[in-house]
Amino acid sequence: MKKAFLILAVVIGMAACKQPSGHQSTEITTGNADFAKVLDDYYNDRMELFPLESTFAGDTTYNDLLPNDGSQAFLKQSHDLYSTYLAKVKAFKRDDLDENDKLSYDIFTYEAQLALDGFQYHFEYMPFSQFSALPLTMGQLGSGTNAQPFKTPGDYLRWEKRVQAFTVWADTAIANFNKGIKAGVVLPKALVVKMIPQMQAMVVTSPEKSLFYGPIDSLPKTFSPAQKEQLIVAYKSMIMQQLVPTYKKLADYLQNDYLPHARTTSGLSALPNGAAMYQYLVKQQTTTDKTPDEIYNLGLKEVARIRTQMDSIKSMLLFKGDLQAFFKSLKDDPRFMPFTKPEQVLNAFEQIHKRMEPNLKKMFNHVPKTPFEIRQTEAFRAASASAEYMPGSADGKRPGIFYVPILDARKFNITSGMQSLFLHEAIPGHHYQISLTQENTSLPKFRRFDTGETAYVEGWALYCESLGKELGLYENPYQHIGALGDEMHRAIRLVVDVGLHTKNMTREEAIKYMMDNQSISEQGATAEIERYMAIPGQALAYKIGALKIRELRNRCQQKLGAKFNLAEFHNQVLKDGAMPMSVFERKINAWADAQAKQ
Repeated sequence: MKKAFLILAVVIGMAACKQPSGHQSTEITTGNADFAKVLDDYYNDRMELFPLESTFAGDTTYNDLLPNDGSQAFLKQSHDLYSTYLAKVKAFKRDDLDENDKLSYDIFTYEAQLALDGFQYHFEYMPFSQFSALPLTMGQLGSGTNAQPFKTPGDYLRWEKRVQAFTVWADTAIANFNKGIKAGVVLPKALVVKMIPQMQAMVVTSPEKSLFYGPIDSLPKTFSPAQKEQLIVAYKSMIMQQLVPTYKKLADYLQNDYLPHARTTSGLSALPNGAAMYQYLVKQQTTTDKTPDEIYNLGLKEVARIRTQMDSIKSMLLFKGDLQAFFKSLKDDPRFMPFTKPEQVLNAFEQIHKRMEPNLKKMFNHVPKTPFEIRQTEAFRAASASAEYMPGSADGKRPGIFYVPILDARKFNITSGMQSLFLHEAIPGHHYQISLTQENTSLPKFRRFDTGETAYVEGWALYCESLGKELGLYENPYQHIGALGDEMHRAIRLVVDVGLHTKNMTREEAIKYMMDNQSISEQGATAEIERYMAIPGQALAYKIGALKIRELRNRCQQKLGAKFNLAEFHNQVLKDGAMPMSVFERKINAWADAQAKQ
């Protein structure tokens, strides 16, 4: 049961691990106190309206709340939040603000308007999928091992209130699915058949078998016997009387009512107004004005470019077979599986860190104060986990953690992109970007604790993979081929995501295209393609963001010549936090212009 949940929940966990780690009160340095108050009020109001964001941020204030986010009342509330604060921010004259506040103005107005533009598409008609789903997030939170704390009796009571609200949420989700059926806005059958067992896995015959019994299995020793007994009784009732019936209702509905209406097509273009929906999601995820066709053609060029590099390495190594045979030979060669214990794998990642430290100092003149650790992913979730970064706390008390799942150290292959993975998830990727932003007390909280700009956040991490050679890594062809494999994966996404949603590419054609161009199993490719079917456009952000950062670096180098300093460029990229790529480009261009005049 737990495994069935975790297969999907890890994806949500990956998203959660990039959530901010707390919205502590800090003094904001700004030239306009009234403007700062508006932004601060917005952040606080947003946390109350979206309390799960607050929970993942480490703030317990709203841990008893769960919004019925598909209801008309909630949709109106969220629309009003954006429209009200957009009007308040626009009431300030941008030219009168200092540079930091101008950036805040540009970031907020872009994000708020983009959010308002999305309400017309009725995304609530597809309230969850096999990849992104509140029912799975509930399992993650309620297991007692994630962001929802279970340390005090009050914590346990707050979770009970969330569960009560979840039963209402589920009824609204079913009602919205039914609205979608009437409107012709339904999920693909291939996804729905994966959702049903996920719901069924939560249906148990006794409370002790439930994932949600985890907090009872780990009741704090400080609780009195009476408190423990009271909570045991309450949680058994909650599981059997509320959670199990709710999950059974969702499973039965999906199986008996929704599945017959689900579509056989794979992409949004099959839906009424699907082309416009996808164009909106492309803008939302890339924060650029690129069209789907532009991105598709860019993807084809990138796939061809990277494949040429892969073929070149294969030829250099005198391998006679095709690329797929080459991938298989690397995967099966015992030379590339030198480890026997998990500690050796973790130490190999630490050696990557040490090897590049001298060059890091040349390329970065501002580094985080937040401590950093490499840890093995916990056994209970390792089977379905990916390597991931968990941000540290802004006060430095909790370190940033790079988690590595190691099921069998003897099968851990060093050609799988270890070096590029470390650059992306750890240093200088997510650890530098998120930590430096959280440590920057001059930023308003909506910027300081926001990592929702996927194109910027994941674009930076992917750009960091391209720094391998400059950092003294990718020293041999086997390490380089691993890095190219990671880059190829992101390039393929541009082709298959757009292909699925605008060019009638089938699920099967997309899976084959992925397997033809990278080292990946059919199971892995299927999970990836179904991810793109479930959350259209999201997978485009990585490559689009990375290419934009590289483009701006090249542009600044050409413009500034001898005046260009790479460490200062990286400082400019990171110092102001995540933002839409269109705002980011204007910011970097302005910096380059100012440098040229000095």
